[in-house]
Amino acid sequence: MKIAFYGSSLLSSYWNGAATYYRGILHALAKRGHEITFYEPDAFDRQQHRDIDPPEWCRSVVYPATQEALAEALAEASQADIVVKANGVGVFDRELLEGIVRHAAPHALKIFWDVDAAATLDEMRGSPDHPVRAALPDLDLVFTYGGGPPVVNAYEGFGAKLCVPIYNALDPATHFPVPPDARFAGDMGFLANRLPDRECRVEEFFLRAASLLPDRQFTIGGNGWHDKAMPANVRAIGHVGTGSHNAFNCTPRTVLNVARDSMAHIGFSPATRVFEAAGAAACLITDAWEGIELFLQPETEVLVARDGQDVADHIAALTQERAHAIGQAALTRVLAEHTYDRRAVEVDRVLDTLRAREPAA
Repeated sequence: MKIAFYGSSLLSSYWNGAATYYRGILHALAKRGHEITFYEPDAFDRQQHRDIDPPEWCRSVVYPATQEALAEALAEASQADIVVKANGVGVFDRELLEGIVRHAAPHALKIFWDVDAAATLDEMRGSPDHPVRAALPDLDLVFTYGGGPPVVNAYEGFGAKLCVPIYNALDPATHFPVPPDARFAGDMGFLANRLPDRECRVEEFFLRAASLLPDRQFTIGGNGWHDKAMPANVRAIGHVGTGSHNAFNCTPRTVLNVARDSMAHIGFSPATRVFEAAGAAACLITDAWEGIELFLQPETEVLVARDGQDVADHIAALTQERAHAIGQAALTRVLAEHTYDRRAVEVDRVLDTLRAREPAA
């Protein structure tokens, strides 16, 4: 089927944490025979920080962030069998959502794909005229990349006809073990952009842990940290392109995942970083959140921390041998159960069910 997908960016991970997810799930769907066009605006300097070229498995359309170019991009929705609007594009989000409803062909499935469901639902609770709330009666389906039963129940409570989580996963072709890189050497690496609803948790789980272990070396990569006060044993190295993520994950003894406030609260929301690290056979320490055992088994495939003291204790006790064993176990688990190819099968199963209902409707 032809899929028109309107999202933040496929080509750039710059201030765009959803890039890995888009690439993984859409590539897997393309391998299953779907013909995909990804529409992204030229905004937020993302096109100046591309980390992949337009892929052969997807038609890439980059449109200027103007009303005229938006109208041209939306007009192409009428040619698709499935029209998708992802959240968090950053420009014209309301217009894009209203536009896919208006321009989609009568036979087409109309989907909202929420890559930040916890935040979207919080906005919807506080805004009766939120564009997603208004669009739900006209949408056939909501996909989310996390959230589990709490998100499904909330979306269906707002009137979604169907809500299905399609979790983050691993693309073994892009994230895999590589030799270490001295640029990222240390006892712990942490990769995340600086965002208001994660900063307090970063201070607790990463910076406090670093302050408790002044003789250990910590590295933080991502945008926005250049003016953040940090302990002397922390290096802030700025944006790390996806092409360097494998080396970043493979080099330090352990890497850290810290969920944003909303995702930690709602649970069942493994970040792309979780699977990137596991795919590189890294020893991952993650903050605690409900549902982690659905993806990785604590103590044997991942280390779980309740606070910065726990992180420091894990690092202090962790031998190279145990770190290696945990990383290898995580890699084995995600290759068996959590690849984007498996997620694409789930997507197709849902789409086929909806298409089968059409004659009765």
